[in-house]
Amino acid sequence: MRFSLFMYCTVGRRAELEAGMAGRKPELYQRMLDEIAEYVRFADDAGYFGFGHPEHHLQIEGFEISNDPKLMSMWLGRHSKRLRVITCGFVSTTHNPLRVAEDIATMDHMLGGRFGVGLVRGYQARWVENFKIRGELNAVGPWNKDQPADVANREYFGEFVDIVVKALSSETFSHRGKYWSFPPEGMVNPHEHPVYVKYGQGVAPDMRVNEIGIAPRPLQTPHPPLYGGFAASMRTALFWAKYGGKPIVLTDNLDFYGQLCRGYTVEAEKHGRTIKNGQQAAWGGIFVCAPTDAEAREWAKDMMWFWNSWATPFGQGVPELLIGSPDTISRRLDEVKRLLPDQDEVVLLIPQGLHDRRQILTSLELMATKVMPRFV
Repeated sequence: MRFSLFMYCTVGRRAELEAGMAGRKPELYQRMLDEIAEYVRFADDAGYFGFGHPEHHLQIEGFEISNDPKLMSMWLGRHSKRLRVITCGFVSTTHNPLRVAEDIATMDHMLGGRFGVGLVRGYQARWVENFKIRGELNAVGPWNKDQPADVANREYFGEFVDIVVKALSSETFSHRGKYWSFPPEGMVNPHEHPVYVKYGQGVAPDMRVNEIGIAPRPLQTPHPPLYGGFAASMRTALFWAKYGGKPIVLTDNLDFYGQLCRGYTVEAEKHGRTIKNGQQAAWGGIFVCAPTDAEAREWAKDMMWFWNSWATPFGQGVPELLIGSPDTISRRLDEVKRLLPDQDEVVLLIPQGLHDRRQILTSLELMATKVMPRFV
């Protein structure tokens, strides 16, 4: 098993968040950056596999200030040498897919081939509605599942992912879809430029632009590993099987998770992909490790307050709770290993920001020294 950490980029402790507007206090954001840097350095040295974060905006309350996914990735990369930096991910309804592909390839180089990237649909309406690039698209969640807004968002997302993967994987390409056309239909460069024809591709002698390509090409071949952010359905897993993306599934239902992995394998084969058992998806949950179970439960109270206050109103159920002493967490991982013997990646959702620095570092150290050696 390989263990990756994931954070929400929360700036305040519970009392600071409850006081209101914590996200507008520069000193709290500075503290968050300093704490994250220390956690990343520790994780890098301790043998963790990856460190991830989401994209969210306009969070003046302070619960998720992850903002530009590229900037936070560079902060994680600056303080690590080995970790996979996982942006999870670019919210499709708020980005141009061609620009995202270029950003991914560039980040891959800047991180020396340590970049992993998620592409997601967008569920937080307050910021998605303000940042979206097409007026007809909306944020989605349980409140509009399988309704027209959800159907349109899902259709758009499929085209978005297709363009990003095509751009990352191809020297040059063209795309004609419902939402995007690259290059624009009938595009002709307005002036003659011989370099396009002499040294490039995709431009005819009459300056008609037939195909485009991103620069640079990704460092990893064919592109950085893809993640599907926090999947909760077989439908999402089957979607990612087409592209070889790895959905992150935070669930305590291991029977469902096993079914999801088996379904992923079958669907991947339909698209010519052979996936090793254990690599279909990443499994995990909320993580708090303390010297005793009682201490871990006490520490976790603030994280569960966060979840109930912030995540539940978005329709997110409580995930797997990896909360306890090293022995307790090891017993749960033993059970996972018994039911899913080849499980490759485990995602640990840490209460960064909510817990003080000592508690987070204690959790990470106990996991690295008392638990992880049993499962490598």
